[in-house]
Amino acid sequence: MATSFENLPVDDDEFDEADIDFTDLEEQYQVRLDEGLDAFVVIDGLPVVPDDSKAKLVKFVLRKLNSVGKVKDDGVFMPVNDDGKTEGYAFVEYNAASEAIAAVKQLNGTPLDKKHTMAVNKLTDIDRYGREGRIDEEYKAPEIEPFQQKEHLRSWLGDPEGRDQMVMFRGDKVGVFWNNKEEGPDAVVDRENWTESFVQWSPQGTFLTSIHAQGVQLWGGKAWSRQKRFAHPGVNLVDFSPTEKYITTWSHRPLQVDENHPVPSLSLEDDGKNYVIWDVATGKPLRSFTTIDVPTSTDAEGNPVKKKMQWPTFKWSSDDQYVARMTQGLSIAVYELPRMNLLDKTSIKIEGVMDFEWAPALPKRDGIKTYEQLLCFWTPELGSNPAKVGLMTIPTKEIVRTRNLFNVSDVKLHWQSDAAYVCVKVDRHSKSKKSMATNLEIFRVREKGVPVEVVENLSGKDAVINFAWEPKGNRFVLITAGEIPAQSAVPPKTAVLFFAPEKIKGGAVGNFRHIRTIDKKNSNAIYWSPKGRFVVVATLQSQQSFDLDFWDLSFEKPKDEKDEKEKDLNATLQLMATAEHYGVTDIEWDPTGRYVATVASAFRHHMENGYHMYDFKGTLLREEATERFKQLIWRPRPPTLLSKEEQAEIRKNLRNYSRVFDEQDLAKKNTANRQVVEARRRALQEWLAWRESMVEMLKDEGAEIELNGGHLQTEYDGEVEEIEEIVEEIIEETEEVIG
Repeated sequence: MATSFENLPVDDDEFDEADIDFTDLEEQYQVRLDEGLDAFVVIDGLPVVPDDSKAKLVKFVLRKLNSVGKVKDDGVFMPVNDDGKTEGYAFVEYNAASEAIAAVKQLNGTPLDKKHTMAVNKLTDIDRYGREGRIDEEYKAPEIEPFQQKEHLRSWLGDPEGRDQMVMFRGDKVGVFWNNKEEGPDAVVDRENWTESFVQWSPQGTFLTSIHAQGVQLWGGKAWSRQKRFAHPGVNLVDFSPTEKYITTWSHRPLQVDENHPVPSLSLEDDGKNYVIWDVATGKPLRSFTTIDVPTSTDAEGNPVKKKMQWPTFKWSSDDQYVARMTQGLSIAVYELPRMNLLDKTSIKIEGVMDFEWAPALPKRDGIKTYEQLLCFWTPELGSNPAKVGLMTIPTKEIVRTRNLFNVSDVKLHWQSDAAYVCVKVDRHSKSKKSMATNLEIFRVREKGVPVEVVENLSGKDAVINFAWEPKGNRFVLITAGEIPAQSAVPPKTAVLFFAPEKIKGGAVGNFRHIRTIDKKNSNAIYWSPKGRFVVVATLQSQQSFDLDFWDLSFEKPKDEKDEKEKDLNATLQLMATAEHYGVTDIEWDPTGRYVATVASAFRHHMENGYHMYDFKGTLLREEATERFKQLIWRPRPPTLLSKEEQAEIRKNLRNYSRVFDEQDLAKKNTANRQVVEARRRALQEWLAWRESMVEMLKDEGAEIELNGGHLQTEYDGEVEEIEEIVEEIIEETEEVIG
């Protein structure tokens, strides 16, 4: 077919090249120049200074910037406005994009002085967050939402009866209940499928934590509404900081965060991490970490020992100022909150370190007036060097006390709740490594020079299997056990030992002395009342024994009945009660020390699950058998707001308060009795009314009613039918067989 030119324009003036669309060709053949924007960062939060001081400020900022990389010559551009002052931000160019990324990670949030904190972001983030259409050309002031009154998260503390709450997880239901003195618990809220694995209170009772496949949720307030959520797919464990400001979540599976698997609040930098530390107030992550593999070890025979995960891995100082993690055998990394930067930008190198524990309160060492936190650590024997226990101050990282140990197999660190003492439980082996023994070495932290006391009266052959300080006190209880015979299915008998300090004039704390030993027991657990004085010594998770012993260490005995040892010690020991709870797995004291709950949890076994409730004296108040009963946890209380003087005044007038409480209890009991009497009176009135209606009905039918000795007599005007009834009664019946 011949080419047709009929449609071509005749005149060149009618042809316009602007009408041709070349965008597809331009996009295909466009030359893309490498502008190097990945090496740029934007710094905000800088001081606003006059142009004359600009060079000095640039020099100061460069010292920070060059700590993570090399800034190009003249690589800092700091704009100046028409007033001759800087704008408070700057553009910085590094030699490499990796250095810019390091600057964002390490310098963002770095304080320059008390009033200025540096914010560092990548320049390319403008493309991510400021694409066309996302930001208006004209500034619009944000709308301020109207104030909404939030629920009081500690309203339960205002209960007029001073009751405590507890959470119970049974079957698929989770409920929060008020505990009553005599009656059963009153439900506050009870929900199906509230959690997928377990529940947990925050340390001061503000939040109830539920665990789900996609993360963690916090609940609270009168309506038990959701307060916060933290997205962490596959989360296994959670841990709060002591003041509830922060929370740590952990999953054994590394996080998977990418463009195809976005996770709320998490970024690409969190991909592959196992731990996330969150700010509870904002709900945002502060930093994430990977799991550090624990070095493999072998037993005495050279067999590999199964790795045990240490939880919590991140341990908090008592005031939430620091959090630390140990790399076993190498170092302890201490991070400052809330920026989560490494203290002094370096870990604390401690060769062979095996474990550490923060002091649970401010130490208050003798002669020290500046702020400090203490942590205690231990290292094993390395070559010819002995094992060692050390006390280190933070933030100075100064070691204030060490103690050398020999023939050490294991060490456990036990702080007293006020940080007045730390007990080092040392398991030692003989030179042949065939026998084990335990001794206790107590660091008296608040005394000058931190002296160490070695506790005597321990059996040289038995190992200490449990140790517990009295809360807010200076007495302790421990349990010892002998060696387990070879091929024996029955655990060895244990002994319970009680210790208290000697009495010294002037109120000082004397040396620790043995009070009494209770032999031939099966006990393996110690649970002190949170207020001290009372302690439950129990046998948990055993198939042969389920003993519960309730002890009082300040029993008021007449002087002539006191033991000779007790006269010189700050303790008077008395067994108040013994009990048994088949299958008991857990013991929980309420935060006031008035009640004790023992639990047989379905997490451990499925036989006779439920709980028993006792008072502090060991009197059984009630038993509740519940199928698939899993958890009972008392709601913690925050620290008291009363001063020591006010608390002392209350203790002084406790008898007067007791009378008021007794009157309230009696009035409550009388009210309950009055309700029973009123219910019975109403029932009697209803019966009398019914009887009267029956009498009236019979009268209407023509019957004459008389009650005579309990018999009802009736007479009728009509014919009377006489009915004769014959009753045969067999007096005796015999059967004789004639052969």
